[in-house]
Formats: sequence, structure tokens, C-alpha cells
Amino acid sequence: MGIFERFLSVWVALSIVAGVILGLWQPGVFQAIAGLEVAHVNVVVAVLIWVMIYPMMVQIDFSSIKDVGKNPKGLLLTIIINWLIKPFTMAGLGWLFFNIFFKDFIDPASAQEYIAGMILLGVAPCTAMVFVWSQLTKGDANYTLVQVSVNDVIMIFAFAPISAFLLGVSDIQVPWETLLASVVLYVLIPLIGGVVTRKALNSRHGEQSLTQLLATLKPWSVVGLLGTVILLFGFQANTIISDPSTIVLIAIPLMIQTYGIFIIAYLAAKWMKLPHNIAGPASLIGTSNFFELAVAVAISLFGLHSGAALATVVGVLVEVPVMLSLVFIINRTQSWFK
Repeated sequence: MGIFERFLSVWVALSIVAGVILGLWQPGVFQAIAGLEVAHVNVVVAVLIWVMIYPMMVQIDFSSIKDVGKNPKGLLLTIIINWLIKPFTMAGLGWLFFNIFFKDFIDPASAQEYIAGMILLGVAPCTAMVFVWSQLTKGDANYTLVQVSVNDVIMIFAFAPISAFLLGVSDIQVPWETLLASVVLYVLIPLIGGVVTRKALNSRHGEQSLTQLLATLKPWSVVGLLGTVILLFGFQANTIISDPSTIVLIAIPLMIQTYGIFIIAYLAAKWMKLPHNIAGPASLIGTSNFFELAVAVAISLFGLHSGAALATVVGVLVEVPVMLSLVFIINRTQSWFK
């Protein structure tokens, strides 16, 4: 686990501070960046998101899907958690906290946007960081690759309909065309680009060239993530300074969701008698989020200054320390699966 993954929360926290300071110091610059939009998509943020996502897609080997039948129970658990449980529990927690528990602390319009951000996180299961969590729990690397590959294929078809349904149930109006365009822009095109790149490099230069490319792209992926965080918190600077407790209020249901989904998935894995090296990664895939996608879609649907965009970025801050605690639990409970 590299220094970036190990201290991701620190880098994100520093980027948040930098974004707030810059947003207060140079509001005109951030207003100018916010105005660079084409068809409801901010060009600067879109480029940064692409820089983040593309290296993740290159490392996914879709030829591994042919191995699905070797041990289907772990894959079945991942699919059920990701697409039949997690999105709906996230929406339920968002509604419960922001419409009931936090009703006296947040105005109704902002509450709806925070719920929307939580929903988008819940419908975007993790892709890249799963490989890190799998490695830390001594997971089966090949099986994790199968799970991620199948998950990404499902995401192409399921993300937009589930998001639209849950946002609609929460009384949030979402234009279908914008949602579908976001899926194409931030999931389908990067996936195709990653597949083409991987195939071209493997056929011409072998696996070593692919490894070298990923090593070259990884620092840029870090730049894309932190640059996006700086921009988002720069846009939200005045709101955050006037009411910093908002970050804490958003983080509370996100943390409850993360631990709750993990408990469900991990106990189910034990009940299904999965081996530990499959049970661990299977539980963590359903627990963590593809926050890059959630951030991009929140911006496209609700805007750079929206509460939805803020909620997705708070998800980044919360996720890594919580996931590391879950890695610790998995490693300490290996004897459960013997």
C-alpha cells in the first residue's frame, strides 16, 4: 500500500483546507471555473475526473469474467450487496437523518441535496481501491479482479435506472438525459478506453509495458482526485465557514451506512461458508464507494456549488479511515472462516 493510499484521508483533509482558503481568498477565480460548462458538465472538473478514473479502468481485465463459474457464491454476495441492498439502505439512512434526526439543523432544500449525494454514493460501488483492500486482507487477487470486472459491467446498465428511481422516491427531480450522459461520459467511455489501451499494450509490448503505464498514470490520478476536492471545497467555502457542522452531519449517516453494510456482508459470507480470502474482499467491495463517479454525477446533475457535490466529497474523507478499520477487523477474524 503506497503512501498515497495509506494517508488518503490526510491528503484529502489538506486539500479541503486548501480549497476553503483559496475559495475565500480568490472567489473570482472559482466563479470563472464554475462558468466553464458544456451541456451541464463543467469542463475542468470533467478533465480531473477522467484523469482519476482512466488508470483504474486500464487495470481491469475483463477477460477474467470467464472464470465466474469457478466459485459463484462470492460473486453472488457482491452483486446482492452492491445492487439490491446498499443503494436502498443509503437512501433510507439519508432520508431518516436529514428529514427526521437533523430536521432542525438543516433547511429542507439543502437536506434534499445531501440525500441526493448519499444516494449517488450508494449506487456507485467501489472499483479501484478494492484492489488495495483485497491486498491488505490477503484476498484472492484473481477472484477480486473477477468481482470488479462483473461489477463494472453491471454498473453500465444499473447505475442510471437505480439512481433515477431512488432520487425520484426522495422527491428529487432528475433529468434522465443528464443522468444517462453522465454514465456514458464517466463509466462507459473510460471503460472502453481502458479495455482498448490494455489490449493494445498487451498485444504489442506485453504485461511489463502495461505495468509501466499504470505507474506513470498513478501520480496523475492523485492530482485529479485532490484537484477535484480543492475545487469543490473552494466552491463551497462560504457555506463551510458559515456552518462547519454540516460536514459532521453528513459524515454521521455515511459512517453508519459503511459499518452496517459491512456487518451484513461479512456475516452473510460466514453463513455462506466462503473462504476468508474471498469473504474479505467480497464484503469490502460492497462496503466502499466509487466516489469518483459519484462526485462527477453529482456535479453534472446538481452543480458544483450543490449540497449533493459536497456530500460525495465528504464520502471521500470518511471512507479511508473507516475502511482501514474494517481491514483490521477482517484480519483479526480470519479464524472464523476455518
